[in-house]
Amino acid sequence: MSIRLFAPLLLLTIFISMVSCRKNHFIVDTSKIKVNINIKRLEKDLFTLNPSEIKNKIPDLQVKYDGFLRFFGYVINIGEVSDSTWGDGLVKFCTDKLNNEVYTGTIMVFPEIKNIEKELTQAFNHYRYYFPSKKIPGVFTCITRFNNSMITGDSVLGIGLDKYLGSDCKYYPGLEIYKYQAAKMNPYNIVPDCMYAWASSEWNYKDMGYQKDNALTEILHEAKLLYFVKSMLPEHSDNLIFGFTAGQMKFCRNNEAMMWQYLVEHNLLFSSEQLTKRKLTGEAPFTLYFSKESPGRAAVWLGFRIIESYMINNKNTSLEDIMKNTDIQGILEKARYSPK
Repeated sequence: MSIRLFAPLLLLTIFISMVSCRKNHFIVDTSKIKVNINIKRLEKDLFTLNPSEIKNKIPDLQVKYDGFLRFFGYVINIGEVSDSTWGDGLVKFCTDKLNNEVYTGTIMVFPEIKNIEKELTQAFNHYRYYFPSKKIPGVFTCITRFNNSMITGDSVLGIGLDKYLGSDCKYYPGLEIYKYQAAKMNPYNIVPDCMYAWASSEWNYKDMGYQKDNALTEILHEAKLLYFVKSMLPEHSDNLIFGFTAGQMKFCRNNEAMMWQYLVEHNLLFSSEQLTKRKLTGEAPFTLYFSKESPGRAAVWLGFRIIESYMINNKNTSLEDIMKNTDIQGILEKARYSPK
């Protein structure tokens, strides 16, 4: 019996060894880091108030919501909190029939948000691991009459819950939101979008000081943001991180070399034309240069593969190093990216 079992056991040992060699390099030990995200729900505080009390409650809301109330006012187009008309604008927003209907629908989808708090706590534990000196933002929810998915500011991260009511939400078609866009407007898209938004505010493209504003620069900048998201959410699927369907992800993996070859052979990488850059990095149902089976931003996925290759081949580079790196040509060369 021992002889018969030997071969299967040997194969099992080899398999376990192979799996361990393919260890997810995004996994890090954050067990000693204790970040705690407590989300404050502005939409509940606003829409449960008696309209006659709203103006009098503004000072209390300012204290509770710290700097977020100021950003929220701009998003819903009622100006600066200190403006004399701001209170009237807030009352109008809170008594609007559609806004109240949307609030009711939002509470049905999000009666509580403990799972979001848990996922964000895990994500910002990773953020503290990689960036120990950076401040953790206060996190808030609201509804914005479908204006913003995310609101970022100095130490502020806001979530527009009405932009995450589900891909089949009855309001979205009337807002001219396309199906490929609505497909990413589900509750499970919130946390990846939070981390992408936070990265975009921390490493803003215009503030980075890249030497050249071309397609390759935008591709690798966007790729760095998504590499950051993956680092914050290592257990999340790539489909969710990139916003791809399973079929779109399969297309990318099966056609990686072909897509890269197309970009190189057609001299698209160093194009400074806005239309070219938008076709390669902008949201779309598919990438026009490839095929209708490809996802929009497939070129950014290629960029992610370049950043990943760079980090694997330059092991002394920290996440902070790559996020700050503006030498796009140097990144490409040192990545030694060679898809097959």
